[in-house]
Amino acid sequence: MRDPRIDKLARTLVRFSTQVRDGDNVLIQATDADRELVKALIEEVYRAGGKPFVWLRDAQIERALLLGCTAEQLELRARADAMLMERMQVYIGFTGILNRAEHSDVPAEKQNLFSTRYTHPVHGEVRVPKTRWVVLRDATPAMAQMAEMSTEAFEDFYFDVCTMDYSRMEAAMEPLKALMERTDRVRIVGPGTDLFFSIRGLPAIKCAGRVNIPDGEIFTAPVRESVEGTLAYNTPSTHAGFSFENMRLTFHQGRIVDVACNDVERAERIFDQDEGARYVGEFALGVNPYITRPMNNTLFDEKIMGSFHFTPGACYDECDNGNRSALHWDLVCIQTPEHGGGEIWFDGVLVRKDGRFVLPELEALNPERLR
Repeated sequence: MRDPRIDKLARTLVRFSTQVRDGDNVLIQATDADRELVKALIEEVYRAGGKPFVWLRDAQIERALLLGCTAEQLELRARADAMLMERMQVYIGFTGILNRAEHSDVPAEKQNLFSTRYTHPVHGEVRVPKTRWVVLRDATPAMAQMAEMSTEAFEDFYFDVCTMDYSRMEAAMEPLKALMERTDRVRIVGPGTDLFFSIRGLPAIKCAGRVNIPDGEIFTAPVRESVEGTLAYNTPSTHAGFSFENMRLTFHQGRIVDVACNDVERAERIFDQDEGARYVGEFALGVNPYITRPMNNTLFDEKIMGSFHFTPGACYDECDNGNRSALHWDLVCIQTPEHGGGEIWFDGVLVRKDGRFVLPELEALNPERLR
């Protein structure tokens, strides 16, 4: 018998996140993922009047393909997959992580080739701007291990965070959205961090279950050349199969000019893949009350209550600061007391201290009000 929480999650994804309507073409992409969720999504899409299409992917097979891939091969694959993606109104993508290091031995040049010749043309240029989409991770024992939880306890956490009342979160975000859209200068301070930038004239986008599950962030972008100072991230981040730790970036006139971490050479190759990879495309505040500690999984970590992420690489179309790149790397810093604390200031006014909003109009976003 299928876990009824899977059906509840499928309803959330189809009815709330992507709002599937009669006649919609819906692409479901599942990598190393639970077939029961795939089946539940197909059934729910049919109930909503949509037409489901399915891509089933395997991380080990992808690794084998990447090891010998060529630009011409990836361009042909991208043209074929983009043709189908162009005909979709909705995209639901989820991954069941079995081995987060599966692609760690794929050479960086092959990883970058895949990013620029396949991922960006199919997802960056078609899926993101042209479909109603949502992405998530599936609950697996490997993810439970990353979270340092038992499988059963992680599944309980997973379904709590993925099926929470996102409509209430969405309403609570409105005052923060308005404040960010009135703000010019941002300053962030914390252990190893003193960072300045402007967000003047850029929109703030509420993320409350519409494009990510789990969700819980509101993002904007810095004015591209305005970023100055140093930011010490305190959350590990796996990129191209390698876990980067203790990342510290120094910016001048918006550009990353110095990098420190546990593998500087590897990180520099990522930031050198194109000009935009050394500039920042997103600044976001995390507010999900159920996610309180990192698990080296970006989709969860970037939503941590009391965190922010500052993202080297491409901006989103909804908040266009002009930065273009094949990279979009959500690096996270947590500012709760357990992680060293910190402050965020908007135009000289303290907005958040040690992970808690201090302005009365923003208190509804503190964890005890969202649970």
